[in-house]
Amino acid sequence: MRVFVTGASGSIGSVVIPELISAGHEVLGLVRSQTGATAVASAGATPLRGDLRDLDCLRTGAARADGVINLAFSNDWTNLKQGIDDETRAIHTLATALAGSGKPFVHAGLTPMMPGHTSTEEDPDTVSGPVGGRGRNSEMVLSLAARGVRSSVVRLPRAVHQRGSAYGFCTALIAAAQKTGVSTYVGDGTQRWPAVNRQDIAPLFRIALENAAPGTVLHAVADEGDTMKSLAEAIGRVLGVPVESAPPERFDLLGHMFALDMPSSSALTRQQFGWQPTHSSQLDDLNAGGYPNLG
Repeated sequence: MRVFVTGASGSIGSVVIPELISAGHEVLGLVRSQTGATAVASAGATPLRGDLRDLDCLRTGAARADGVINLAFSNDWTNLKQGIDDETRAIHTLATALAGSGKPFVHAGLTPMMPGHTSTEEDPDTVSGPVGGRGRNSEMVLSLAARGVRSSVVRLPRAVHQRGSAYGFCTALIAAAQKTGVSTYVGDGTQRWPAVNRQDIAPLFRIALENAAPGTVLHAVADEGDTMKSLAEAIGRVLGVPVESAPPERFDLLGHMFALDMPSSSALTRQQFGWQPTHSSQLDDLNAGGYPNLG
């Protein structure tokens, strides 16, 4: 099928597109810049210049495709509300374009924050707190099943990593350690973060596109929950700096989330779809070093 992918040149889009093409799909990729367009074209896809705020461009992309994968998000933590608002409008636009078509619409969501409980695919999205709007957007995508859209949400952990390039939430820990000479964790550090290698995500988005029933939730989780202290200790060993506790305020808005216990499971996804992560774990990638200069 021909698939319209938003965020096509981003961290996740850049691995999803080759996966789709190798499976025989054609890809129309939304990109914001000429650099992104060149990268998408080099991967074998057709670039479409625009962004989530260009609603006419979204309508065009959806009309030209047999299915949609929505990966784009600003990830600008200094203006999180704007990013969520942009995502909301984009989903509304794509929903209107796809309503009644029976086409697949796969959206990248977030694993729920359920302190003290390992979240599963059966748990509701987190709809309160700083990123609650993203949870509400995922709910909106799932509700499209009642409007004739084969909608699904692939929930991602906050730690999407790949050695030498991507570290998710740990990016902030690495940057702080490089800048201050101390590797820090919040509170007692027992709070757990789920994680997945970036390379393991791509097959799951393809599986959701091809096979997920309307209203399906999938979890792209490889490691159910490493403690924040263990992650900070790995960073400290690599950088040769001491490891200490710090208050949440040290990490500004992210500190609120860093203090939460948020383990997550993908057992149901593995059982239903046969997905099995095979690449290195988050702790393996952190212990390997070779971090970019983030401080």
